[in-house]
Amino acid sequence: MKGKIALMVEDNEHVLALNRSVLEREGCTVLPAGNLAGARRALAEHPNPDIVVLDILLPDGNGLAFIPELRETTPAPVLMLTSKRDYADMVKGLTGGADDYMTKPYRVEELLARMVALLHRRDAAREGALLTRGALALDMVAQRAFLHGEDILLKPREFAALCYLMQHEGEGIPAERLYETVWKLPMGGSAGAVKTTVSRLRKKLEGSGYAITSGWGGGYCFEREK
Repeated sequence: MKGKIALMVEDNEHVLALNRSVLEREGCTVLPAGNLAGARRALAEHPNPDIVVLDILLPDGNGLAFIPELRETTPAPVLMLTSKRDYADMVKGLTGGADDYMTKPYRVEELLARMVALLHRRDAAREGALLTRGALALDMVAQRAFLHGEDILLKPREFAALCYLMQHEGEGIPAERLYETVWKLPMGGSAGAVKTTVSRLRKKLEGSGYAITSGWGGGYCFEREK
């Protein structure tokens, strides 16, 4: 766990303090949050934690319902914690985007072991999952983009759009096709969303030696700068 960052969302102050103490002894940086509002603040400051430990029953909402919002921010593995010994909740959590599930009470040693296992699983999947063009590298598992080794902090849809364009380098991609691939919805009148995303990507790609150019008919092409 050394060097890792864990977001821990737990409303029981004693449990949170104990878990934090154990993880910090292992060299892990813990972002503590006692509710969903605190989790949102932590993610605003640290949008790319390595792992998230999330309680289900929280003062300002349900952790299960928070997972889709969490996935909009980070692809980090999610470990659910709850005192509810409810099989339906376990299934709902795992099918809703959580990667593992523990019921309270539990031993901190088991929590640590499960977190380490999730991180090992993620790291194993990451090997060979890099898409590179010059100094630009996309980590397909962590869904993060690096330019000259620095994280350029792409939002999930920015990452998905850049990934798709890079995979079709030199090909003109119609805006409608890009929208339907990234947003997974019919474009309708949402062309502005594509333009905004591409505009942000262009700024973040400056200095990479590559650019996203516009073609006739509103399409986009990822190609080496001329």
